[in-house]
Amino acid sequence: VAVALALAAVWGGLPRSVWAEADGFLTKEGVRLFPIGFYELPEDEAALEAMADAGVNLVHCHSRADLDRVQAEGMQGVFPLALQQGATDALREQVAAVADHPALAVWEGPDEVVWNFTAYSGLYRTHGVHKTKGAWWAQAPEAVAYAEEKAAEIIPNMRAAAALVRELDALGRPLWINEAQKSDVYYVRQYLDFVDITGCDIYPVNETDRSVERVADALTRWHQVGRGRPVYMVLQGFSWHALGDYYGHKKPAYPSFAESRFMAYDVIARGARGILYWGSRYLDHEPFRRSLYALTSELAALHPFLVAPDAPGVTIEIVEMPRETPPQVQVACRQAGEDWLVILVNEDEVSHMGVVIEGLGALEGRMMHQLYGPATAPVLGGEFVARLQPRDVQVFATARSWESPNRDGRDFGAEPAE
Repeated sequence: VAVALALAAVWGGLPRSVWAEADGFLTKEGVRLFPIGFYELPEDEAALEAMADAGVNLVHCHSRADLDRVQAEGMQGVFPLALQQGATDALREQVAAVADHPALAVWEGPDEVVWNFTAYSGLYRTHGVHKTKGAWWAQAPEAVAYAEEKAAEIIPNMRAAAALVRELDALGRPLWINEAQKSDVYYVRQYLDFVDITGCDIYPVNETDRSVERVADALTRWHQVGRGRPVYMVLQGFSWHALGDYYGHKKPAYPSFAESRFMAYDVIARGARGILYWGSRYLDHEPFRRSLYALTSELAALHPFLVAPDAPGVTIEIVEMPRETPPQVQVACRQAGEDWLVILVNEDEVSHMGVVIEGLGALEGRMMHQLYGPATAPVLGGEFVARLQPRDVQVFATARSWESPNRDGRDFGAEPAE
């Protein structure tokens, strides 16, 4: 490692294996944790404590003082850096000031960096760069030329800046860059070799559309874009109307608890290695915040399962009348000690009344309990059967002790909040 550190400044970065573990999880006092994060860092200490009590373990920080605050609450920090400006003296000072802080867990590069010089709507609306709306998607000459010009400046700057961060960070925290769900793969892959964690943001709920199943397609795309790197998903922690008139949404529309829960478990079942929530700093609706904290509390109670590998050989069979399209039901099965967890997510708009979870011979004769629900099912012949409603999530465990005691907010519904 020492030799590699010495070489970092020479050839622009180290192999990812030197700098970051391959799975993207956090480590605290030797314990592996699934990242449950918020971009918001509350100024009020009671609000920060409430966030920590709800199982949030990763918070955006911008200074050493911020890191001190989150450390006092038992959380860790993700630290954003303006890598697009290059290996500047200001960056060196910023990194050096916090690199030894024990609460620092993840560096973050510029948010949606590729999106902002390709498809960002402001390039047409406010900056006058694109001549027509949708110029990037039509590959208009001015949009292509602008992207090439900006990429030729930004990506080399990011490479040099990332190498500087590696040089200064003796503990080798991973570097993460979040993108828009449709950010251009050509440009993203130009910076991919010096990034450890990738991912995207997606906020599907508004007053006219609640297509929460879209998170699955976004995650699948970023698994492809990232060439196997861990994926962090940034999910919806706000209502679009709170962002002002720019996006055209006038009426409050918050994800219900069920919708937030669906999005979280859907991306977990599909392999996400962390979840963060954006937009909560715009919240003035406490019932929705409580619903998010009920969900983060639920996820935090399951850390040993969320960082465990998928159990081999577990599959599902959907027993029903033939359909024109194959059913989209996701399953994830994990073991932690003597206990087991099975996550089922129905991405379809129809019920599936015969979902058979197979390959559970190790659990023969044990009872599976639906967490936060009434169902129980014995494992017989290496399988058990569940019934899923449309857009349904059911989580089964071998013990109800994996439930969080925080139930406040679980009844938050989809009705617009005036």
